[in-house]
Amino acid sequence: MSDLPRKAVTRTAKLAALPLGIAGRATWGFGKRIVGESAELVGRELQQRTAEQLFKVLGELKGGAMKFGQALSVFESALPEEVAGPYRAALTKLQEAAPPMPTRTVHAVLEERLGEGWQELFLEFEDKPAAAASIGQVHRGVWHDGREVAVKVQYPGAGEALLSDLNQLSRFSRLLGPLIPGMDIKPLIAELKDRVSEELDYGLEAQAQQAHAEEFTDDPDVVVPQVVHQSDQVLVTEWMDGIPLSEIISDGTQEQRDRAGQLLARFLFSGPARTGLLHADPHPGNFRLLPGGPEGEDDWRLGVLDFGTVDRLPGGLPATIGESLRMTLDGEAEAVYELLRVEGFVKETIELDPDAVMDYLLPIIEPAQVEEFTFTRGWMRSQAARVADPRSPAYQLGKQLNLPPSYLLIHRVTLSTIGVLCQLGATVRLREELEEWLPGFVWEDPADDEEAVAEG
Repeated sequence: MSDLPRKAVTRTAKLAALPLGIAGRATWGFGKRIVGESAELVGRELQQRTAEQLFKVLGELKGGAMKFGQALSVFESALPEEVAGPYRAALTKLQEAAPPMPTRTVHAVLEERLGEGWQELFLEFEDKPAAAASIGQVHRGVWHDGREVAVKVQYPGAGEALLSDLNQLSRFSRLLGPLIPGMDIKPLIAELKDRVSEELDYGLEAQAQQAHAEEFTDDPDVVVPQVVHQSDQVLVTEWMDGIPLSEIISDGTQEQRDRAGQLLARFLFSGPARTGLLHADPHPGNFRLLPGGPEGEDDWRLGVLDFGTVDRLPGGLPATIGESLRMTLDGEAEAVYELLRVEGFVKETIELDPDAVMDYLLPIIEPAQVEEFTFTRGWMRSQAARVADPRSPAYQLGKQLNLPPSYLLIHRVTLSTIGVLCQLGATVRLREELEEWLPGFVWEDPADDEEAVAEG
């Protein structure tokens, strides 16, 4: 029944060719250096050619390769513009598209999981998929009670394909590292592998989505589709229209960008507080802008899809995050350093200068220091360059810090969301959301007090 296993050899061959292609281009670059072209120009062209091949291969594949591509794509803002520019369209396409599963395979899965009379459950079912992702594709239909639905069908053999591709990618992660300055690719791939079993379990996904749908029912800002039916490899939810965030990134108005950015930040921080769950797959393909927000049809709400990857945080986000952020903004270097040691961000065997740690942290938390902050690709690139340059004090200090396992997913989701905000170029009142939803964080800007005194 499975088409995916039959293509496994081809997929593995394409992935295996990536490091060979990179090595070949390095030889080509060496030849150009010999004939007198500058190292900077050759390096830039080499990086472009490497990125081009990587995104071309990932765009042709399902499984872990596409999953990796989606995870990588939210960090596109950190890429140097000469690399990011030509491939921005390819990255966005990765988030929304993949080769479809044959109709006969879709029908076979539905018959196996929903029963021989599966057609009777639907008044309408569209064989052509409306969307595709790393482990399944979505078909539009009308449920027997008249509701428009999205039918998510898992690719047969998706689990094996995911692990096979991610194992293959991890073998040459060192070669891919230079594509994203300041980011270690190997832990990203390892973490994706850890999440495979959860994402394949549509029962867990249905529980997480329904918990959000119930909590956000009638919410003025966020919409989550209700779960209609679930079985192994098939998940039926209410259909949701709207403008994909990838289209807002490429063609949206500034008003749409700002509204999408504000609501994305609100959902990131309010979700754990309200549901005990953190939506952990924040790439643009999982979000929509829907007309009809609090101010009427000309306003917008945020639609949220795909709850296959979540972090379970029964008490919400750890209060340590809010406390350390507040103390950093207050300049309490010793207290911040002690808290980081207690939480395991600084290992017992390491001794660091608390003031140097503050110098490392302050530029990163700049968006929380002001009433509103405009996220840009330039700001993201400057942050990436600061921690990626071996000559930089931030690089040297960053190598000595540790990321405890319990914070790994929170850290990746936060970074990914910031990456999307920078792709949007959104102006966001981030501090407002932090004060509302982040435990341990209530901060008063001294500048506000000075203004109040002056006005008084």
